[in-house]
Amino acid sequence: MFGTKGLTLLALFFSPAASLLVSITPSQGEISVGESKFFLCEVVGGAKVIDWYSPTGEKIEASRLDITVGRSDETSSTLTIYNATVDSAGTYKCAASNGGEESETTVNVKIYQKITFKHTPSPQEFNEGQNANIVCDVASSPPPSVIWKYKGAKIHVEKDVRFKVLDNNHLQIHGIRKSDEGTYTCEARIMARGEIDLRPIQVIVNVAPSIRIRVSEVNSTADMGHSTMLACDPDGYPEPTVTWTRNSMLLEAGEKYSFNDDGSEMIVRDVTKLDEGDYTCIAKNKAGEHEEELSLRVFMKPNITYMENKTTTEMTEQITLLCDASGDPTPSITWSFGQRVFTEGEQAHLNRIYQSSDGNVLVRSDSRVSSLTLKLPQYTDAGQYLCTARNAIGQDAKFVHLEVRYTPKIQGSVTVYTWEGNPVNISCHVVAHPSDVVMVWLRDGLQLPNSNTSNIRVFTSPSASFLEVTPESQNDFGSYNCTASNEIGTESKEFILIQADVPSVPLVELVEPYSSTVQVHFLEPESSGGVPILRYRAEWRVRNRGKWFQRLYEVKGADQNIITITGLKPETQYEVKMSAINGKGEGESSLPMNFKTDPVPGEPNAPKLEGIMQPANVFMVKWVRQDDGGSPITHYLVRYKPKEATEWKQEIRMPGGSEYILLNGLDWDTEYDVIVVAENMQGKSKPATLNFRTASEPEASPDSLDSGFGLTTGVIVGILVVVFVLLLVAVDVVCYFCNKCGLLMCIAVNFCGKPGPGSKGKDIEQGKAAYIKDECNQPIVEMRTEEETTTNHDVGGHLEPSETTPLTEPERVADNVTRGLDLPLSVNTNSETFDHSQSPTSESTTLTSSTTAPPPDPVPTTAPPILAPNTVSQAPLVDLDDGRAAEAEAAPAPPTASATAPIPVLTNHTDPPAEVEPAPADSINQPLDSPVLTHPEESHSPALHLPQDELQLLSTTASTAPSDPAVSKKSLAQEQIQLEDMELNTDLSAANHAVSANSTENKA
Repeated sequence: MFGTKGLTLLALFFSPAASLLVSITPSQGEISVGESKFFLCEVVGGAKVIDWYSPTGEKIEASRLDITVGRSDETSSTLTIYNATVDSAGTYKCAASNGGEESETTVNVKIYQKITFKHTPSPQEFNEGQNANIVCDVASSPPPSVIWKYKGAKIHVEKDVRFKVLDNNHLQIHGIRKSDEGTYTCEARIMARGEIDLRPIQVIVNVAPSIRIRVSEVNSTADMGHSTMLACDPDGYPEPTVTWTRNSMLLEAGEKYSFNDDGSEMIVRDVTKLDEGDYTCIAKNKAGEHEEELSLRVFMKPNITYMENKTTTEMTEQITLLCDASGDPTPSITWSFGQRVFTEGEQAHLNRIYQSSDGNVLVRSDSRVSSLTLKLPQYTDAGQYLCTARNAIGQDAKFVHLEVRYTPKIQGSVTVYTWEGNPVNISCHVVAHPSDVVMVWLRDGLQLPNSNTSNIRVFTSPSASFLEVTPESQNDFGSYNCTASNEIGTESKEFILIQADVPSVPLVELVEPYSSTVQVHFLEPESSGGVPILRYRAEWRVRNRGKWFQRLYEVKGADQNIITITGLKPETQYEVKMSAINGKGEGESSLPMNFKTDPVPGEPNAPKLEGIMQPANVFMVKWVRQDDGGSPITHYLVRYKPKEATEWKQEIRMPGGSEYILLNGLDWDTEYDVIVVAENMQGKSKPATLNFRTASEPEASPDSLDSGFGLTTGVIVGILVVVFVLLLVAVDVVCYFCNKCGLLMCIAVNFCGKPGPGSKGKDIEQGKAAYIKDECNQPIVEMRTEEETTTNHDVGGHLEPSETTPLTEPERVADNVTRGLDLPLSVNTNSETFDHSQSPTSESTTLTSSTTAPPPDPVPTTAPPILAPNTVSQAPLVDLDDGRAAEAEAAPAPPTASATAPIPVLTNHTDPPAEVEPAPADSINQPLDSPVLTHPEESHSPALHLPQDELQLLSTTASTAPSDPAVSKKSLAQEQIQLEDMELNTDLSAANHAVSANSTENKA
């Protein structure tokens, strides 16, 4: 069905010449007294004038305040009635005209009175026990029906005779109680209109006062300037006001008395004996009055009335301190000094305190006076003495100061250790009173420093003097005298400077081996040589074979008796020894202790995690590899989720050589859980967990918000340019593979010398294959990364420690340690060779360490064959301690016909030294430009290609090495292959010309 407006529009559509049509929305209206409402008059047909007329027929002008008229647009006008009254009812007319045409329509407006609460005061108060009438005056047309509710539930007057609804709709309660207090609801209804309204009324029931006495008899002290409080707690509603009387006289606030806000507490100031007696507390409110009595008892607390500070000189015959005190009851008096208490009658068992005349301290007391006597006082007796007087009421305590003047007392260590060339301070600390002290250093009766002592200096402070001695010979060791003087006297003390020695031997107590690491427990040397031990040196090697490896461990604190050695081979016999180092030098090494590493277990240990919050709500999760279980770690599996979420994000697989991951797209101010699992060929580790919370979301400024709503012209142009370039590249790639033309084709032919896809490429591959099949005697080496060469093998049982395990407080190396990459020695060079079958691979360590290369294997070996020019020589290991190259003995090598060229050393700043061995005979046909390095005991591991820079270094080394007649056959084969490549390039050039011609035709 269509509305009036819809029918009007249809009529105009089918009858273009129709007259004006007028409609009012809404078509009729009901308004409650006091409400406002508007009516919209819409005209179809293009009216020029739209007017409204009141029920009396008068035109409504726009200037009226109660009823306004406004033209909305060319086709409508609005009539608004504000705060409607009964007089606002009637029929209103809207008239429209357009030249000679006119049209009008009317709307009937009805006015009615809603439910109105005229007098419903809240709260309404009543005294407990009286009859209460709760007032609720309500009016409406027609009159409403009223019901009463209490705390939301309807009151059934027929069930409780105390409640009654009166004719005027008031609620009457007989004998109202405190429990009747609360919120009552007066609810009015008009059934004809379904209208309902209500008013909550708060009913308060007042209760007569009652008084609860806290303490019926209060004790106080007199004449001490103290105050006391008398309190009575009144109950009742509303809260009663409290007044106080004594002997029927009202007590008011002033200098003597003060009261709290509600008057329930009265403070009596400066209590005296006259304040003792009975006091009355009176409570009063709207419901009545009540009173109670209290008593005040006044006593006298002890009061120390006299004490005097004293001054004496050390070793005076005696000094007496006095303490006078009063109180009721009579107080007892005690003396104390720090934690020491001098109690009268209990001195006989205390040190230096006796009742007899020969004692050092004597205490005497009567009812008011106590004296403390010190005989032959010492400088340690100076300070604050506390006199305490106590009785049943309380106590009083005051300090008296005893000043003792004394000669200087020299303190400090008598013996000082150093060595020749090492400066040391001899400290002479002085305590004295008066503190104005003169300190002098003497040796052999001569004051220091003097013209004969250029290696001695003196530094002085108000409380100490420091003698700096730099021993140049044995004569500088011996006795030095410090003399201190003040106005009381002089004191001297001899200090002895002793030649320091190296530490004694540490004792290796226990060795706990694992698959690739070992924990060494040791006992500190019995003698440190007089100076602190700075570091320990650990040395180890394969049992009875090769040269010793070594590493230095810094001493970080006391009780450091465990070190960790890493990079060992599983199931191998080792021996280890230790020595201690102080500033003087290094002591003797302990006897070697033998141990055997454990076999390879399997799965890796869980990595150690740490997190760093990055800008832009990005979180970095870093991990430190632990025991790899004897097999290189292939992946790290990372999963994360919000802590409150039930499902994890999709698992992320990171390479085995990675050290961290960045988590993006995180929610602001959210707690996350992260787990990382290490995986190798044997299985997965236990998950390592990490918890973190992201930052709070920053508040965006209005400028930043406005700037992000649109793209600038430059950005749009840039995007279009990028899209156009990508489209051109895509077309060129299609032309390259489909039509053998385009820019890529030209680059491949003219610059790279490579043909496009086709048969010629296959011929080149066949030529390379022929080159690879060429037989030669070149050894091939296989390179392995740190993950493959370093083996940690103890997962089962207890966790194996690593360099990251905080057992010996490791210290980070200042610079990245450089390790040598060892390759087989082919010619006689200045480099030294090592037996790597004995050297354990080592992980990167955070301890300050030094590693020395092992000596050559004492077992006689045959000389290695002379290799082709592409042979790379072996480089020595690098000392990790102080950056100096390890001094190793040169291994004998067979003489060669040509001079030896310098061989560059390949180094890797992150991976440990790799071990090499000649490849088997069946592998020498592999191309030399893809070298691989194999571990001597893990030849089954997959090969890993060298980085590009190391390949280039190998190529450079090969080009500078001397030639050898043994490789002439291979050189001929290489020249033949080069000739074939030149022929192929010639053919390719001709083919490229043909392709270019075809491209030109295709483009045309």
